Amino acid sequence: MNGSALHEPPAPASWRIALPHTAAAVPVARALVRTALTEREHAADRDTAELLTAELVANAVEHTAAVDGPIELVVELLPTGCRVEVHDPDPEPPADLTRPAVQEPDPWQEHGRGLLLIRALSSACGHRETDSGKAVWFRLPTVPRQWRPA
Repeated sequence: MNGSALHEPPAPASWRIALPHTAAAVPVARALVRTALTEREHAADRDTAELLTAELVANAVEHTAAVDGPIELVVELLPTGCRVEVHDPDPEPPADLTRPAVQEPDPWQEHGRGLLLIRALSSACGHRETDSGKAVWFRLPTVPRQWRPA
């Protein structure tokens, strides 16, 4: 292998995984994202990817409890970063994902910060309709080598 091959970005890779439609999906999704980023030695921020994935999956479980159908996790590792999507069976778009909320979350409430975190910590986020509901996604850029933990 020549020296320039060591500096090439990783080849794109993707995973699509069905998750249980229960709160048990959250730690499973976190572990899957961390494993994907670690095994591929990807340069996206693993902690942020885990946190935002947990928020998307928790929202999908909580807000689609009355709708039958699977939840799916899609992880794409690209040379420029990673993209994570969570598919759920409800076509209703998530409130306030791509625009700031009209009012700040109540500091005394446990809920109401997930979408704020996704907006604040991702490089991009959004949602789209699918044949079976919707997909909510975020993107994270690669972390420059000098900013990565040792």
